[in-house]
Amino acid sequence: MQADSNSASTAKTPPEGIDERRFVVALARGLDMLRAFRPGDTLLGNRDFVERTGLPKATVNRLAYTLATLGYLRFDEAAGKYALDTGVLSLGFALLAGADTLELARPHMRALAREIGAAVSLGCRDGLDMIYLETIRSETALTLGLAPGSRLSMLTSSMGRAYLAVQEPAARAALLEELGRTEGAARVAAAERAIDDYARDGCCYSFREWHDDVNAIAAPFRDERNGRWLVLSSSGPASSMNEAYFRETIGPKLRALAARLA
Repeated sequence: MQADSNSASTAKTPPEGIDERRFVVALARGLDMLRAFRPGDTLLGNRDFVERTGLPKATVNRLAYTLATLGYLRFDEAAGKYALDTGVLSLGFALLAGADTLELARPHMRALAREIGAAVSLGCRDGLDMIYLETIRSETALTLGLAPGSRLSMLTSSMGRAYLAVQEPAARAALLEELGRTEGAARVAAAERAIDDYARDGCCYSFREWHDDVNAIAAPFRDERNGRWLVLSSSGPASSMNEAYFRETIGPKLRALAARLA
């Protein structure tokens, strides 16, 4: 299944609190072009870029040409559209090659997925989305699980809510305000309730909110070496894995794994 993020996070102007003198808008827009690709996308045309980034067509044309020249996009003349090229792949490999925590986490994630019969994932923030770094599916049961690189809404996913829960109050408020402008007040309110769950349970939940038949739970931990927050999550079909199973069985195990990885 595809994440429900509606579009790449546009960067027409610097986010609040950013030093505009040091912020390169053109670079931010180019990165938004690359983020416009979603799992399953192979080719995007200029109209797709305009719709997903909110950038003017003339800007999209220039950025697409520049990214193709630098090897981050490849123009398919037969289709008249662009595909991601090897420059993006090399960046991704550089990230994963340096992710010591990911290497450490994989065997533990695999053992947990087998034990609980649900998918176990590791992700981090990317703009206003959460992005999967790894997903381990259960070998003993039919489970859900998005592929690495998939994006999730920060407001409706358990992973995004757990990330929000551990941010400093001022930073969290700024994020919620920015997210509210694109996703609406109702989703912000639901995320705030999930943040209250974290204060009580040490986990955040998303029960049939990210998807009608998906229940999920997440626990954050600090990756001190790389100076960032990572989030462990577990998800499964709501039709066969009810809320109580996530709260009472998966929750304690997921928290314990997050504590070990931290």
